[in-house]
Amino acid sequence: MPTTATLGQPTLTPLTRQEHRVLYAVGCGLTDAEIASALALPEDAVNGHLARVLAKLELRDRAAAIVHAFDCGLVVPGQGPREAANPVPRTVIRRAREPQVRISVLGPLQAWRDGQPVDLGHLRQQAVLAALALCPDRTVSQQELLDGVWGMEPPLTKVVPVYIYRLRKVLRLENGTDSVIMRDRCGYRLVPGAVEVDVARMEELVTAAGTAERAGELAEAVRVCTQALDLFRGELLAGLPGPFAELERLRLTERRIALVQRKLDWQLRLGRHSEAIAELRALAVAQPLNEPVAAMLMRALCRSGRQADALTVFDRTRRRLDDDLGVLPGRLLTRTHQMILRGSDADLALAPATP
Repeated sequence: MPTTATLGQPTLTPLTRQEHRVLYAVGCGLTDAEIASALALPEDAVNGHLARVLAKLELRDRAAAIVHAFDCGLVVPGQGPREAANPVPRTVIRRAREPQVRISVLGPLQAWRDGQPVDLGHLRQQAVLAALALCPDRTVSQQELLDGVWGMEPPLTKVVPVYIYRLRKVLRLENGTDSVIMRDRCGYRLVPGAVEVDVARMEELVTAAGTAERAGELAEAVRVCTQALDLFRGELLAGLPGPFAELERLRLTERRIALVQRKLDWQLRLGRHSEAIAELRALAVAQPLNEPVAAMLMRALCRSGRQADALTVFDRTRRRLDDDLGVLPGRLLTRTHQMILRGSDADLALAPATP
């Protein structure tokens, strides 16, 4: 099973046998301590292997490694770990109990404990929780929280421990003593398996949609991708201060737009042109310089018998590109325009959504 590169990327430095096993275990959701126990390694050695995996695969962090393990087929969502050469023994891969706490970041920050909404306090305290929720499976240092929530204007007093104390208090587990926030010598993190974060669920659904696409089941891919998009519910991290929240708003917004484009491309490949037009129009208004979106809208309109409207989209996008960026339309948009002028329905039906 390939674990050295993802689709469309150049081949990267191959992983060693031990690094491959560590990636497999990380993808299964094991903690460093569990991986160390399973592989008979010191915990520091696990950290070293994971660091080399991230460097070789050009991944940003542990969360990206988990996504890569799913994307390359090493671990399959909903089906447990897939057998691989020298796998981590199944006896150490335990099914986590149902999380008692749910956190939603794909909109205004919200949390529920045993199904009941939780008051998370004022906005900076919420921003601290959001940072922990969006850095899963790793410890976030106090300095990272200060930099991410306060930026260049740090507080005069040590407020992070106070905020953590308050959050731990409102997010206690059913035994009344343990919290979903744990502390170690490096900082704070969410207890693995105790919290369900909607962005993790979204990524699981996206992976499942990609699996359906590779199996040729485009209708299923559309259905699952729609479920992922339904998790977005308004302004992302609404009102939360700090550079971390701002960067995550941008990242998650781009992620959502990319998912919408994938879903709409699958709909066009299924021949659901009329069904896709309204959403494509809305996306084109929100992203007037997005050439792949404009090209998809042109294809959908032309295949629905609206050639003149498709050409109008091209003219409008060409003017915006010239006025705002001083550039001409790219190859994808130009080629789509030429195919519409030629009336090449067959080419339009097969045209890719991206260059």
